[in-house]
Amino acid sequence: MNELTGAVIGSAIEVHRVLGPGFLEVVYEEALAAELELRRIPVIRQKVVAVNYKGRRVGEGKLDLLVANSLIVELKAVVNLTPIHEAQVLSYLKMTGYPLALLINFNVPLLKDGIRRIILS
Repeated sequence: MNELTGAVIGSAIEVHRVLGPGFLEVVYEEALAAELELRRIPVIRQKVVAVNYKGRRVGEGKLDLLVANSLIVELKAVVNLTPIHEAQVLSYLKMTGYPLALLINFNVPLLKDGIRRIILS
């Protein structure tokens, strides 16, 4: 998993290096998916996942990216990441049972300041 997260972070850094901050989230999603595909890393965009409540399906969520069928990547292009962004990612981890996600905010001067690793504990 560390190798995969490293590859995703490296890909995101490349996207940020080329595009910089200032675009809408969907642009970064498309660019990161393209970069991952160039690196031969399997990725699914806008993966629909069921939201269940006491055994009943009550809705659905969409993961920005599901990488290698094991890592959720949630993208943002906001001034600051807030606790609600982390709560959203934790909810996705609970819904899917995946253990790890990356929350990446592209609207920062230095991308390493916009990356958070979120673990389902």
